[in-house]
Amino acid sequence: MVEGAGSTDADDAWAWAERLGWAFGLIAEDPVARGAALVHLVEARRKVAEALARCNEMWLLTRPLGADERYREPAFLHARRMHQQAQRYSLPDGVWGGPVDGNTAAWPGLPYALLFLEWEARYPLEWTQHAKAWGTKQSLIRKVARARQDEAIKAKLTDLVELVVHRAYRCKDREYVRVARAVDSADLRGRLGRAAESDSPWARCHAGYVLWLLDRPDLPNTRRVWQTWVAGEAAALL
Repeated sequence: MVEGAGSTDADDAWAWAERLGWAFGLIAEDPVARGAALVHLVEARRKVAEALARCNEMWLLTRPLGADERYREPAFLHARRMHQQAQRYSLPDGVWGGPVDGNTAAWPGLPYALLFLEWEARYPLEWTQHAKAWGTKQSLIRKVARARQDEAIKAKLTDLVELVVHRAYRCKDREYVRVARAVDSADLRGRLGRAAESDSPWARCHAGYVLWLLDRPDLPNTRRVWQTWVAGEAAALL
């Protein structure tokens, strides 16, 4: 079967906005605006599913041709392009990939990668219902953590870390330690410190863990280290 979004690496900011500008409604405070964006996303994902079904149909029909001839068959190539095109207008498909030159900071797709992460942080239930993609979340967190940090990006990433530590732990949240280490500052540590002293047990545990690792830059952020920290926090409550 056939999957995989078409390359958007070389597209400029205008092309990204034309495809995915609507998605900023997903993080709007206005529930009406957010609802409209969700309707748009449902329709975009429907088109992706239909295009994938057609592509898979052509994949089966062209099987007798063999692998080499299939990829020269116009009907199959057209169906494949239509699927890839539909993916570019949807989430999470539209934020797959990354900059060709590895320069994430200058990548026109960066605002949309950050949007996808912020949506998951602010509205996790809507994200899970409409565009759950843990692998994409992990990949994007790692990309933005490696990006060269200008002040605007650093501020956005600092906000993201603060958002995440204040909520119940979700799959791949531990990856945000990478971001915290990349944007480490007195401002971030102050926010984490307040979270670690809050009434929320989630915030105390998660923010405390991130602060602890910021003070230990050589300690790996492994599952075992996280589980040891969580066990210690739980024991402290007994």
